[in-house]
Amino acid sequence: MYKYEAKQFESVSGMEGFSERMMQEHYKLYEGYIKKANEIQEKLKTVDASTANATQSDLRSLKLGLSFAVDAIKSHELYFSHLGGKSVTPLDGISKLINKSFGSFDAWLNDMKQTGIAARGWVWSAYDWDSGELMNVLGDGHDAFPIWNATPIVALDVYEHAYFIDYGVNRKDYIETFFKNINWDVVEKRITDHKITIN
Repeated sequence: MYKYEAKQFESVSGMEGFSERMMQEHYKLYEGYIKKANEIQEKLKTVDASTANATQSDLRSLKLGLSFAVDAIKSHELYFSHLGGKSVTPLDGISKLINKSFGSFDAWLNDMKQTGIAARGWVWSAYDWDSGELMNVLGDGHDAFPIWNATPIVALDVYEHAYFIDYGVNRKDYIETFFKNINWDVVEKRITDHKITIN
């Protein structure tokens, strides 16, 4: 059984516009998902699978909880790992992919920001392996990433816990600050690591 362990991220402190307190509290939530995912996996070892039922059952509850926790882990790891940058300009590979998919960086950025206002939980800019383009999609819950055969490249957390300490209900300003803090080197490395080619 795979055991989840919390990763360390430099972005948890020292960013412009994001207080250390806000980022530390956010990181604690991520650690909570790690703990819960491991706890659920232990419970799944002894659950009575013979009572499985789609309306309500222990197996259903545990499986739903595990999906929620694991996607929260993965999304937060994407989120934290690409924060801490100082440049608002994307690098060559991601820039070409954005231009191919949206026509311009400004069009992609505007779509990401507006999708962030519309979402209840997460926004992912994901590479669709079928279309060969980026698409900005939202999920209202941690376990609601809606596109199969797609790889998230940029993850924007718009749950209130991500910004409320510093921004209150002003999600728009939080999103603006988020994009000022993206580390495009990390995003570019995702393009390379996943062997995404831009034709």
